[in-house]
Amino acid sequence: MKKVISLLLFTVLSVMFIAACGESKPKVNKMKIMESANRVFAELPAVMPGSENDTPERIALGEKLYFDKKMSATDDQSCNSCHLLDPGKAGVDNLKTSPGAKNGTIGTRNSPTVLNAGFQLAQFWDGSAKDLKEQALGPILNPVEMGMPSADVVVKKLSAIDGYNEEFANAFPEDPKLTWDNLGEAIAAFERTLITKDRFDNFLAGNPKALSDEEAQGLDIFINKGCTTCHTGPLLGGNMYQKMGLFKPYSNTEDLGRFNITGNEGDKFVFKVPTLRNIALTAPYFHDGGSATLEDAVKQMSDMQLATPLTPEDIKLVVTFLGSLSDKEITKAIAKK
Repeated sequence: MKKVISLLLFTVLSVMFIAACGESKPKVNKMKIMESANRVFAELPAVMPGSENDTPERIALGEKLYFDKKMSATDDQSCNSCHLLDPGKAGVDNLKTSPGAKNGTIGTRNSPTVLNAGFQLAQFWDGSAKDLKEQALGPILNPVEMGMPSADVVVKKLSAIDGYNEEFANAFPEDPKLTWDNLGEAIAAFERTLITKDRFDNFLAGNPKALSDEEAQGLDIFINKGCTTCHTGPLLGGNMYQKMGLFKPYSNTEDLGRFNITGNEGDKFVFKVPTLRNIALTAPYFHDGGSATLEDAVKQMSDMQLATPLTPEDIKLVVTFLGSLSDKEITKAIAKK
């Protein structure tokens, strides 16, 4: 009887001790997770493709053009109006879809981030622009975006502004003219400098302390639950096209995606897989801005794209991991506000 009482007393004391101290969590094996991550991801390169001929003069001109509202029909819309590079901004306007230069006009697709964009296989959600140069020129003539009537009108308008002719001559000494082609190349040169730096790269480079335990757990779930079927490489995306709604259809059935470009039946509802770099800073999400929060976006992707949807706890940890993909300087700027 005494032995039974002693055993019960020991059990009660043990339970009280655990309750008081808290149950210890299993140790996160960050080195193992790091090894897995390096098999499917990579650090962002220091230089963007196509930058071999980019000079300081060309980049400076491109930056000036990027912020110049004279590039629009109404003189109140620049590249930066939809792809903000102001302190604390991650190359987007954080709107569902963006208003155009002319009153009452609004786009039909969410403005993707311009950060790291040149690492992608193509530009725009449907891949309709092959590179940054083609992408930079598109919105200027788009009637719903910047609304300029023609390339000739743009060139004539900029040529009449003091300084531009000389700056184009300095930026393109081999072809010292303000041309439509050189305009696109200058903006592309500036955009090729927009390479971000985040803690996830530090983790991939071998620093286990770059991610918290929760972030590392989220990364482990991200890899093992199949998110890497689409989100791989240096950008964690941006390198392939995929159907929106592999296992369950997406609610928006009006936008047919790449089908509008290719005419192929198999391209219906197919879009470029977005990069996840800086994803925590670029809400709302999806091609139509249809998801307001990262938590909702991860849940919807889980339901539509994975055979085994994530649990609420999994979603929470994955979202925590995705926060490690935010540029360090942008994060600091946000913290100062």
